[in-house]
Amino acid sequence: MPLYIGLIVAQAVYVFHFWVELVHLVEAVFGNQEALRQLVESVGYKVPPILDAAGKPVVDAAGQVMLAAPKLNETLIMLVVLALIDVVMISNLLIMVIVGGYETFVSRLGLQDHPDQPEWLSHVNASVLKVKLATAIIGISSIHLLKTFISAANYDEKVLIWQTLIHMAFLFSAMAIAACDRILPQPIKHNAQH
Repeated sequence: MPLYIGLIVAQAVYVFHFWVELVHLVEAVFGNQEALRQLVESVGYKVPPILDAAGKPVVDAAGQVMLAAPKLNETLIMLVVLALIDVVMISNLLIMVIVGGYETFVSRLGLQDHPDQPEWLSHVNASVLKVKLATAIIGISSIHLLKTFISAANYDEKVLIWQTLIHMAFLFSAMAIAACDRILPQPIKHNAQH
């Protein structure tokens, strides 16, 4: 039980993070430069350097390349929205673990025939939970990979290759878990009518 309470606290942190990022996005849309700077930092967006008349980057007195002022463009908005989707998907994963794990390993929640009962909760067990978690992890990995591909210029080729390989490993792992689930003997379902 204490572990699930800890996950509920982690869920609250994700909710807070989501709202902070959303507020920054809305503020940036209305011209707040500090909010825009925070968005650029949070998603790792690469701001282009200022170029001189010869097309070379301008360097300041300290020898640092001077960067252009960040602008809210379609790519940055897309990266921020994908980051928000990522937070939502991880929150969904946490909810599945909290509710499904509690129902499976601690105590029944007694939500049968309740209109708000999640569809998957009626037949949850450790095996179903593993498959659901694996598919959720694939979704999260897909969002990360898409964010990387959108800003591919910011990453080394090795990073792109490794992220793709790791995503494929998640895919194969999920397929292996699902295959094992189908191979293992399933419990006999008792008919409610005698």
